[in-house]
Amino acid sequence: MAHKHIQKDPAGDKYREELVNAEHGMRGDTMGITGKITFIVALCWSLFQMATASVLLLDSVFVKSIHLAFAITLVYLNIPLIKPSASSARWDLRILLAMNRVTVLDYILGIMAAVAALYIFLDYAGISSRPGDPNMRDILMGVLLVVLLLEGTRRVLGPALPVISTIFILYVFTGPYLPDIIAFKGASLTRFVSQITMDTQGIYGIPLQVSATVVFLFVLFGTMLDRAGGGTFFTQLAISGLGKYRGGAAKAAVFSSALSGMVSGSSIANVVTTGTFTIPLMKKVGYPAVKAAAIEVASSVNGQLAPPVMGAAAFIIAEYVNVPYVEVAKAAAVPAFASYAALLWITHVEACKLGLRGLSKDELPRAWHVLRNGLHFLLPLGMLLYELIALQHSAELSVFRAICVLAVIIVLQPVCIAHVHKTSKWAGFKLGVKNLLNSMAAGANNMAGVALATASAGIIVGCVSLGLGQQITSFVEILSMGNIFLLLFITAAASLLLGMGLPTTANYIIMASLTAPVLVELASNFTIHGMQLAVPLMAAHLYCFYFGILADDTPPVGLAAYAGAAIANASPIAVGIQGFFYDIRTALLPLFFIFNHDIILWNIDSLPLAVFIFAMTALGMVCFASFVQGWYVTYTNLFDRVLLLGATVVLMYPALLTGFFLPHEQRHFGYAAGLGLMAIVYVRQKASLKLATKKEAVA
Repeated sequence: MAHKHIQKDPAGDKYREELVNAEHGMRGDTMGITGKITFIVALCWSLFQMATASVLLLDSVFVKSIHLAFAITLVYLNIPLIKPSASSARWDLRILLAMNRVTVLDYILGIMAAVAALYIFLDYAGISSRPGDPNMRDILMGVLLVVLLLEGTRRVLGPALPVISTIFILYVFTGPYLPDIIAFKGASLTRFVSQITMDTQGIYGIPLQVSATVVFLFVLFGTMLDRAGGGTFFTQLAISGLGKYRGGAAKAAVFSSALSGMVSGSSIANVVTTGTFTIPLMKKVGYPAVKAAAIEVASSVNGQLAPPVMGAAAFIIAEYVNVPYVEVAKAAAVPAFASYAALLWITHVEACKLGLRGLSKDELPRAWHVLRNGLHFLLPLGMLLYELIALQHSAELSVFRAICVLAVIIVLQPVCIAHVHKTSKWAGFKLGVKNLLNSMAAGANNMAGVALATASAGIIVGCVSLGLGQQITSFVEILSMGNIFLLLFITAAASLLLGMGLPTTANYIIMASLTAPVLVELASNFTIHGMQLAVPLMAAHLYCFYFGILADDTPPVGLAAYAGAAIANASPIAVGIQGFFYDIRTALLPLFFIFNHDIILWNIDSLPLAVFIFAMTALGMVCFASFVQGWYVTYTNLFDRVLLLGATVVLMYPALLTGFFLPHEQRHFGYAAGLGLMAIVYVRQKASLKLATKKEAVA
């Protein structure tokens, strides 16, 4: 796995770069001519993607083909065929052949892979003239593309996704010879190559299309903003505002991770951006290293849920569900922010248990100073939100214009600093241009793993559409025995297991393709309170998305936990376990919004009602966090925990209570009952605390 190659470097910037590269598998240590070629290729890729979002009009198939060619070239130029381990003997053949760095063989394979990816673009007229009937050259290039794509994916993301893709490919060809329960008619090599490599139902399908348009630009935007200093600004702003409160460093970590995660949409990038500052601060005020890292990991993982950017998979959800991206962000808003509210409560609970204090005034950065020095970072974010929400432009156009604003800021920032310090403005301008080009190249490097993940996942989607889909759907339905609760458990467990070896995007694509349709179909046969349950397709896809994200801190492999543990000098497994323990609250959300669609604001357009639902959902999450942590006003006993669990259920799903006594439309009585249970626990614990204080005073 990639985390095995992370080495802590005292130079902070290089260390953070290594951690970010680990998520995408990019080594980031190329040098000499290879380093220069890599930089040029990455920069050209960013310029190409910016052009296609603005002035360059190309067929979508051409864009996807060129996008994949850039990505696969970067991977072969950065990662050698064989990577020796640290324990390799000096006489190891891999060392002797210098294969710990890219060689001529990698250059040759990279060129072949790029040509194979571009083949549909280079011979588009010929391929279009023989649909479903590829000639021998088409077949050879198609097979070459599949093989080199899977090898590139192995290099950048590890073996899990290529192995799963290979299993699906074998399934296509061995289908007629398998047991009846999983057998299907199969497909010929001609049909396989035609659909997987020459059509838009395979490699060049929806996942790669989203990667080649919206996702690239958002990853580029997040990388450029971080390189410009936006991540540091968000962290310092959060610390200046929240650091003085009990456990304020942890609260600042949650808040800054939410702000950073809204832009980066990446768990590990979020950890290394904000955690570099917040984890040492949390340790300083008294949080144990494991808990400090786990809080940062839990908040960073949840950053992929936070609108307006979310993770790459959110854009694919919009395509699969066939709705504007704003609708996905709207559906994710209440669960995401309610989850963050509960995590803020957890940090407060942990601080109370440990008897911690806030940071002193001298230890805090001055809020006005931080805001004044970083106010310009809010301009591109403001542009993004204005374009998305006010003007309702497409996500692609919105982020393109935000990048343009950010590019101007990156170039002018050193000029303004030079003006203040009375140094050469021309030197400052040249530095700004250099920073802009470097950040654009870094954004492209960060996309290589995502692009190959979506392309490889497209192989799986293509195999499913060859005829496997109906067979697998039937098998999943049989496995769940027609029980929606069992299907929900199977989907969650499979997502967590797959997430140990797959990135979130690939995990989501696989699980959504296999289980989302079954979930919607099974729900139509399920009744609750005498009414038929109708699960919106949005809810089913978000369910798969949520559990795919939670895999990022699921031990023993969660890479975000390894990044946090490396910064905190703690055990990665211990951090993963503690982080997952904190994130149980997030796992609860999708289980509830499958049945209570109000949580995802389904068919709800009233802002006051949306705010009310958020408040009730957040309180439900707080009750559940108190139930798990064993603390509300003070330590909870068994009776208090039972009441808190009851309040959680009623606040998250009020119809479960009112459905037995009152019509579903009167579910506000359920909310009232949940608030009443919270009040009972509060009064009981306050009285208990007051009595204990009196006894101590008497003693």
